[in-house]
Amino acid sequence: MERAFLVELFSAADLPLTDKQISQFATFLEELLSWNEKFNLTAITETEEVLIKHFFDSVLGLRAFPWQGDEKVLDLGSGAGFPGIPLKIACPALRLTLVDSLQKRVGFLQHLITLLSLSETTALHGRAEELGRDRAYRENYQIVVSRAVAKLAVLAEYGLPFVQKDGVFLAYKGADAAQELAEAQKAIALLGGKVRDVKTYALPKQMGKRTIIVIEKIKECPPVYPRKPGIPARKPLK
Repeated sequence: MERAFLVELFSAADLPLTDKQISQFATFLEELLSWNEKFNLTAITETEEVLIKHFFDSVLGLRAFPWQGDEKVLDLGSGAGFPGIPLKIACPALRLTLVDSLQKRVGFLQHLITLLSLSETTALHGRAEELGRDRAYRENYQIVVSRAVAKLAVLAEYGLPFVQKDGVFLAYKGADAAQELAEAQKAIALLGGKVRDVKTYALPKQMGKRTIIVIEKIKECPPVYPRKPGIPARKPLK
């Protein structure tokens, strides 16, 4: 791995890395590419692209609003660990739960947690529509993050039920998020949220732009949400 390039990337985001963090990212990269040969975890396989489009993109959430660094965080639809694991490496005191609906991806996440010695980190197999109604998880997180999971109107129903009152939901989106945001405004309000900020970033090496939508939880989510599995995607709230 181009360690000097990784250090330069994170320094540009005001996130200096220790030797341990650099080693953790190097191991993450190696394991991602190795497991990807069997499990198709990511379409991005060039080292520089992984560093920018996965690792760097993930930690941009730390610039979207002020973090304390030890929050209880849920990564919804974590997939191969994005954005949750880069956030955890960058902020080791975070208390992190990674959720995915596919067991093979959860297996990879559990492997990473052990290999990288990530404390207070759990990988959980389940669907947002079911876990979001479980009292063990519902409105139990200060920050919920989600990246490349669903359109915002659907994602809001998946994610906001997990956010505690006065907590924050960070929706990682591409460059053209304005239309999604407009279509999701009613759903966000219905689910107890309010858009606090919209941050747009240009990735290095002209690898595109990213938008992070910061949604504050201003009141409890009505008990009827989330709806049963599959319904939010088929019939988004309007």
